[in-house]
Amino acid sequence: MRILGINALYHDPAAALIVDGQIVAAAEEERFSRRKHGKRPVPFSAWELPELSAAWCLEQAGLKPGDLDAVTYSFDPALHLPADQLGVFDPWDELRQRYAVAAPDFLASALPGLDPSQVSFVAHHVAHAASAGLAAPFDQDCAVLVLDGRGERHSSLAGLYEQGELQILHSQQLPHSLGLLYEDATEHLGFLRSSDEFKVMALASYGTPRYLDDLRPLVHAHPDGGFRTSGVDWNSLAKKRRPDEPWSAEHADLAASLQAVLEEVLLELARWLRARTGSTKLALAGGVALNCVANSRLWRESGFSEVWVQPAAGDAGTALGAALAGAQQLGEPAAAMPGADLGRQWSDAEIEAALRTAKLPYDRPADIAEAAAQTLAADGIVAWFQGRSEYGPRALGHRSLMAHPGRAENLERLNDVKGREQFRPVAPMVLASRAAELFSAGPIPSPYMLFVHQVADQWREKIPAVVHVDGTARIQTVDPATEPLVARLLEHFAERTGLPVVVNTSLNTAGRPMVDSPRDALECFGSTPVDLLAIGPFAVRRPGLGTSPVLLPQLGLPDLGSSDSGPSDTGLPDSGPSDTGFSDSGPPQ
Repeated sequence: MRILGINALYHDPAAALIVDGQIVAAAEEERFSRRKHGKRPVPFSAWELPELSAAWCLEQAGLKPGDLDAVTYSFDPALHLPADQLGVFDPWDELRQRYAVAAPDFLASALPGLDPSQVSFVAHHVAHAASAGLAAPFDQDCAVLVLDGRGERHSSLAGLYEQGELQILHSQQLPHSLGLLYEDATEHLGFLRSSDEFKVMALASYGTPRYLDDLRPLVHAHPDGGFRTSGVDWNSLAKKRRPDEPWSAEHADLAASLQAVLEEVLLELARWLRARTGSTKLALAGGVALNCVANSRLWRESGFSEVWVQPAAGDAGTALGAALAGAQQLGEPAAAMPGADLGRQWSDAEIEAALRTAKLPYDRPADIAEAAAQTLAADGIVAWFQGRSEYGPRALGHRSLMAHPGRAENLERLNDVKGREQFRPVAPMVLASRAAELFSAGPIPSPYMLFVHQVADQWREKIPAVVHVDGTARIQTVDPATEPLVARLLEHFAERTGLPVVVNTSLNTAGRPMVDSPRDALECFGSTPVDLLAIGPFAVRRPGLGTSPVLLPQLGLPDLGSSDSGPSDTGLPDSGPSDTGFSDSGPPQ
């Protein structure tokens, strides 16, 4: 059975392919088109068909459109309601609904040979639920909670998966929406709505929730398993911030109050679901599930013993969810998600061809992981491009910028490299076997950067670059069994510095999608002060960096010697192999 899942309506267009019960490929269109979140100029900002990512998924499996047994689209226009019944004003809503009705023909045009009659619709929140409940690595049934901005007529779903079948226990009718509430506040705070909500989460740590008592009567859980969000006047709480003006204490306090009320409501919803289902396992999806601070509180306080979050929890994940739901309906359920590395990869020969086209000096170290660790130990910045790209908004050791965590200055340094706000944290990548020594108050292992942990007191001064203002860190644990190359890098770095941690942030600059192809990687290297590009087995070096480790007084490590790196320049290739054209974290929509 060959099933292609498609998301192409609100934002984050994506495609995913399941073949004979295995998840073969999944990718966001932005990685191909280089338009972040798949957005074009208004009014067609979110209606980009994932034709490039869909074509790649088929190519990855050696299939043609006519070989597909089904195509599932993660929005059901039959469930859509007019704006006056939804209570949510969107000037393009009617046109969006007509676009969805015509999706089978659009897809048949984009994928010649596809029969439009093979396209079926999956309700938006059912697709989200499937992306969590059917993809989770649980060996038994689980509860599922979906929260985002909106679907056809709802903004949430609470349910239970039993033997692969979804029982919906509650769906919250619009206009009440925690995702839209967070979007509204994001815009009020001067950020880009449906894109920059993660910035509000980061800003919240700098404030105190002094507006929480004002928000609670307006934003609260309901005894039926739903919630209410109505009548919030942001101007009565804090002055609207222009995008070009600095944030103030009142803006941070508003962000903190919003985050606090969101966490309170989520806790009540999860506890209701725990009591209703009796399940000890919870799977989360929907853009709100990208709020790793709230996820950690759910893990600690909701009563569920295990909490799993879909790595592509935003709308991109509904492409996979639609395919999983379709497979289940057709009687061939798919295996759990094997990992987030479901995107494109390049052979060593293809990468070397790109380097030659760029006329860049490069070398092939005996061990690229050791070469990268040596650069990091000498306080260099490493651009790391390895294996298949990740599905979802988190860089998980395949498309990463890395740095030494022992220097507090490296937070500002990396934010400058990426061209982003200085209040935003960067994350630690840590050996799974050492994680419990350094981090607590969150699940371990934590391979997808979807929870925050408290940094142990004795480690805060040793790894200051990755400690947020509130003493937390959004960690990624690395297991040699699943990520042997990254684990080897961490081991080499620990040998040189005594630190089993490196700084990890996404390989991109502000406003651009995460690097996906060799061409993207070379462009990023050429335009940013990165010291080493570790691309496949090859090293592209910027001159001038020594290789002595950065020694921290509290560690008392010996000097391991030094040597000079080789020369480099910043030329770019005219085109990259298997590429179709020229980021940060995703939104909670």
